[in-house]
Amino acid sequence: MTIRHLDRACAAVVAVAAGVTLAGCGSNDNTGGTTVSGPVVIDGSSTVEPLSSAAAQLFMGEYPDTDVTVGTSGTGGGFRKFCAGETDISDASRSIEGDEIAVCEAKGIAFSQLTVANDALSVVVNPDNDWADCLTVAQLNTIWAPGSTVTNWNQVDPSFPNEPLQLFGAGTDSGTFDYFTQAVNGEEGASRTDYAATEDDNVTVDAVAAAEGALGYFGYSYVEANPDKVKAVKIDGGGGCVAPSPETARDGSYTPLTRELFIYVSDAALTKPQVVSFADFYLRSNAKIVEEAGFIPLTDDQLEAALSELDELNKKVTN
Repeated sequence: MTIRHLDRACAAVVAVAAGVTLAGCGSNDNTGGTTVSGPVVIDGSSTVEPLSSAAAQLFMGEYPDTDVTVGTSGTGGGFRKFCAGETDISDASRSIEGDEIAVCEAKGIAFSQLTVANDALSVVVNPDNDWADCLTVAQLNTIWAPGSTVTNWNQVDPSFPNEPLQLFGAGTDSGTFDYFTQAVNGEEGASRTDYAATEDDNVTVDAVAAAEGALGYFGYSYVEANPDKVKAVKIDGGGGCVAPSPETARDGSYTPLTRELFIYVSDAALTKPQVVSFADFYLRSNAKIVEEAGFIPLTDDQLEAALSELDELNKKVTN
């Protein structure tokens, strides 16, 4: 679902059969009208970063006079920069929260939220781990609950070996941290604190790859990008063991760790032709971008809803 906080925007949005096209602020492609140039500043979720980076590279290939930069300060850190007017677009692995909306409103930052992909938040172990093929949500809670003193795999399940359990995961500024703690521990932000936390998922990849008893979690694209370094664990959310995959995320069977991923675009950014063109490109070329970055595409229903919502936005901003 798309949430919008918009008073005005310079872009007109037109849904077309093959995708979505935004036209506005006098911007055109390089073959016809004004040459698109200038910076586009993005920051936020490390989970969404590979997707936005793929979009940036493909976009700059078509518009070489643009400069799209993508940072990774985490979803929460990204919203702080976004609401301070420091970025054009904020990557997010969760929806913006009430206190963050209030900060944006206090700073006069109006924005729109767009769903750009799906994700199967993945629990991963070292490839040499041959015992934890599947974990229940209850077992994950045993490991990750606030105050947990579990430090060995045989404390999770007596059939597991006497192997030290080393934990790696998202930092508290991460939307992945918020989502994982809510899904596993029943409360956003509720987690044991004695683990190696980072906003850079590549750090977790390398850490899990280096220790046989390691366990971590991050977005599915990092599993796809590192098949020799980490192994995804199947999750039993009450209906049996299900592996994270595009199919299980899209059909809803990978529960409770399936989620949507977002970008947020500010109204102020939509006064910049290069940002309008980039947003257009991100949506119009979404299937190609998602495939390039190893993400899980939108369902037909999600895409249809996005096109409908964009059409409604077009009516609002052109009236």
